[in-house]
Amino acid sequence: MQIKNLEIHVLLADDFDETLTSSAQDSLLVVVEDERGNRGYGESDVNPWIGRACIDAPGTHTMGLCLRDILMSEPVEDIRVFWERAYVATAMNGRRGAVIHALGAVEMALWDLLGKRENKPVWQLLGRQRRSDPVVPYASLQPHGVGFHDYRDALCQAAERARTLGFRAMKAEITMNGPYAHDGMKEPYDRHTELISEVRRTVGDDVTLMVDVQYMFPDAVSAAAVMKDWLDFDLYFVETPVWCDDLSEHRKLSELVDIPIAMGEWLSTRHEFADLIACGGVSIPQPDIGRVGGLSEALLVADMAARHDLTIVPHCWKTGVSTAATAHFSAVTPHCKFIEFLPQELCIEKLRKELTLGGVSMQDGVIVGLDDAPGLGVDLNWDAVRAYAQP
Repeated sequence: MQIKNLEIHVLLADDFDETLTSSAQDSLLVVVEDERGNRGYGESDVNPWIGRACIDAPGTHTMGLCLRDILMSEPVEDIRVFWERAYVATAMNGRRGAVIHALGAVEMALWDLLGKRENKPVWQLLGRQRRSDPVVPYASLQPHGVGFHDYRDALCQAAERARTLGFRAMKAEITMNGPYAHDGMKEPYDRHTELISEVRRTVGDDVTLMVDVQYMFPDAVSAAAVMKDWLDFDLYFVETPVWCDDLSEHRKLSELVDIPIAMGEWLSTRHEFADLIACGGVSIPQPDIGRVGGLSEALLVADMAARHDLTIVPHCWKTGVSTAATAHFSAVTPHCKFIEFLPQELCIEKLRKELTLGGVSMQDGVIVGLDDAPGLGVDLNWDAVRAYAQP
């Protein structure tokens, strides 16, 4: 397929608040168009101004070419071949980080475009069998709340609502201390234990409960001293307890406490996940489809996890574009236990509420809609694109 046009949209909600720990207030949205007029959509969880620069920066030598030029210079006959070509041609500027995140948005858009060209859902194009069991979503809960009591009440109300909507699993953002504390809170660690207890009491014992503390603890010993009190809550995992680069601390923590550790939301390429799996002692790798480099790279991470008998639970904190890509990835990844999912009824960010139309949804506690439309199955609300577009 020949790419005739590439649009890059930098989106920012008009009510964004830089004090919030939520990257869903902005979006790098990529639109690719082929010679037939078909359009594919992709997205990545990266600062969208930086992402746009990574795609449009002019090339100056063979080790640092322009990603836009690489995409449009010749037909894309095989998306994975294109990815490898782009990876090598941008390696001096990229290899990891923002260039890979931006490449992930482009690659996601190409899969959506290919599905529309062939009138097939993306999962059918990935070269793998459809899993026999359904994809199960978990509600990712991070409501507004100022101070402990306000946030506790808001989180428990959100958990109760998620249960009412039919979620069988949910993740509570329990971050009232550390570098990304909600609303600048500095609550002691025992308050976090109290909050998890309240959420567990709210949802009951039959709901799978996960906890994200967003890099709250300075080291494994500090984390283990608190997390030992969480054993009674039957947590499926604790996400990002210590800093992402401290793989030795992750491994140490996994040896100190008998709660599965999940990590990987910020990692790019299979190479970083290889280090995480080999050195980090992590039970549940969490590739983000856009940030890791796209669907084909996420599948290679999944293969690596399978070889180590590890469960995959992908990260997804963007709009319906990324949610759809995550669902299609999970449809062909049998060791993917859950996907991160938030229906519009539980969202607080405008872009998540308004940017997309259609796509996958939840029914009776499982994901449905993967076969309803070609490609990723999502359309854009162009009124929202125009309303939130930034120069």
